Amino acid sequence: MTQIRISAAASLLGVSDDTVRRWVDAGRLTQVTDTAGRHAVDGAELAALAQELADDALDQLDPGAGTRSARNHLTGLVTRVVSDTVMSQVELQCGRYRIVSLVSTEAVKELGLEPGVIATGVIKATNVTLERSQP
Repeated sequence: MTQIRISAAASLLGVSDDTVRRWVDAGRLTQVTDTAGRHAVDGAELAALAQELADDALDQLDPGAGTRSARNHLTGLVTRVVSDTVMSQVELQCGRYRIVSLVSTEAVKELGLEPGVIATGVIKATNVTLERSQP
């Protein structure tokens, strides 16, 4: 059983430590004690709660949601565009995640991408590398 400290659980869910403790008190998560004697929660329970809390509200801002084969899409605000004559670097802030895309400058102009515009980064990859965090 993977055990995740309260502070790490809070960071993963984007809430405060106190919120995680309230969820423990309310029975939404089970508190355990890790090998160092610190309060923690079960990783599988935390994963289930994360899925339950997943908010699809941003899908309302993505007209392509549910109509494309790529399942990984992140909607956010364009925060920076750096262009030359051929290529552009576009940065999106999607919640707490920053996505950087290299696209043609022609596409940037056609899409009207500039800071403050809502856009969706669509990721279609045949290879996603995963790294496990070490306790």
